[in-house]
Amino acid sequence: MPENGCSVNIKYSVAPIIQAENVTKVYRIGKVDVPALRGVSFSVEAGEFVSIVGPSGSGKSTLFYILGGLTRATQGRVTIDGEDFAQMSDAKRTEMRKHKIGFVFQKFNLLPTLSARDNIQIAREISGRNGADPDFFKNVTEMLGVAARLDHRPSEMSGGEQQRVALARALINRPAIVLADEPTGNLDSENSGIVLNMLRVANQKFGQTVLMITHNPEAAEVGDRIIHMRDGHIVTPEQDPQWTRH
Repeated sequence: MPENGCSVNIKYSVAPIIQAENVTKVYRIGKVDVPALRGVSFSVEAGEFVSIVGPSGSGKSTLFYILGGLTRATQGRVTIDGEDFAQMSDAKRTEMRKHKIGFVFQKFNLLPTLSARDNIQIAREISGRNGADPDFFKNVTEMLGVAARLDHRPSEMSGGEQQRVALARALINRPAIVLADEPTGNLDSENSGIVLNMLRVANQKFGQTVLMITHNPEAAEVGDRIIHMRDGHIVTPEQDPQWTRH
């Protein structure tokens, strides 16, 4: 996407931008093996907005960390934009995260000593870029309703404002992929709507692929497609009790 613009023509890859093949994750707790993922396979095309839903313990957050290169799968293969995370060095995986993936977490993870402006701009500095593009910075912060709060530190902002700053930080480098883990989990309905709308804008206007983890069926419906998880497996909607009650 050009540095001085806010819209793109979405370019779809021949191969999926995210592909998980038979992904397994087992945690060792004492002398006991605890499986979190049990052979998960799916793909996401460039330009899609995919929601992954499931109750606590379904494995969706473990999957999020594996897809983001924050932890390794025990078995299986994860390919991001044609590159296999499992075969990468730690340094290359870090570079991939800096330039291709934006993260939004339920716990906002803002630096408490920095202003909102600096919390957003630090993402540019970490990626090796010199400051945020002024026009894009202005558009994103205005759309998220935090333009008037940029000189405030996290302790001076509401939880909703902090999450909107965290989302601006994830978007500011225009990553190809935005991974959001329960982005509305700590928010009221008004702030949830703002965050979900901005994720949709990122997908439709900025051309970013969005994969959102959520336990909230209403939030999940913002996506183009929904993947259901239960007990470390991908299941059908009919096998998801939370969904059938919705």
